[in-house]
Amino acid sequence: MRLEHAGPGVRILTLDRAVRLNALTDALVRALGAALDEVAADRDCHCLVLTGAGRAFSAGLDLEDYGDSERVATLGTPLAELERQRELAALSLRLHRMPQTVVAAVNGPAAGGGFALVCASDLRIAARSARFGVSFIRAGFSACDLGVSWLLPRLVGAARAHELMLTGRLFDADEAREIGLVLDVVDDDALLDAALAKAAQVALNPPASVQLTKQGMWLALEVPSLEAAIELENRQQVLAGLTADRHEATAAFLEKRPPHYQHR
Repeated sequence: MRLEHAGPGVRILTLDRAVRLNALTDALVRALGAALDEVAADRDCHCLVLTGAGRAFSAGLDLEDYGDSERVATLGTPLAELERQRELAALSLRLHRMPQTVVAAVNGPAAGGGFALVCASDLRIAARSARFGVSFIRAGFSACDLGVSWLLPRLVGAARAHELMLTGRLFDADEAREIGLVLDVVDDDALLDAALAKAAQVALNPPASVQLTKQGMWLALEVPSLEAAIELENRQQVLAGLTADRHEATAAFLEKRPPHYQHR
């Protein structure tokens, strides 16, 4: 796992198990969870770019050697698998709940658990070599895993999500853009620059405003009515408007200069 600074307010987190297409193991899951917790607690980080080393984003769960045999020996298979499942699914929750905006830079295959990480991100940009697949169902499990049954329909619509989940078929970057899963498709060698440029655009805004917007935009997909969404928005606007950074944002806009935020 590599966590790097990439300019003011921006970090890059790289899944670094290229020899196995960044397939998820017990060690990698724990390292990724710890890195996400570290970023979430970093008040100087306002946007995170998530990508994979080598030629893949993540091929999903390593079905050959997940590496938690001691857990199975200690807990027995049923409880060990439940604990494993909860640890995997917690990655989607971490991405969803962390205050920073997460930009997934999909540099190759993103399947199964890797696909779930893409869905749980806030913004998604794909390289032309990217390939996507729910894939859980192809391995004999349910396609409803790691939050995909909730996330994917909200990203691409129920009809298309159901087709992708029931077939488990692979689809390319162009189709991902057509159905609205990713924002843009760029040449492979331009992917990281494109993701960092988008992250920099996000980081131009006051950190608290970005955090409240991320929270609000996802909650709006759950609330039962327009009135409920507006009540949430009203509270967010008052909170954001009372921060010091809001006044700095207004002054910078009027004075046509870069803002200098204090995250307060």
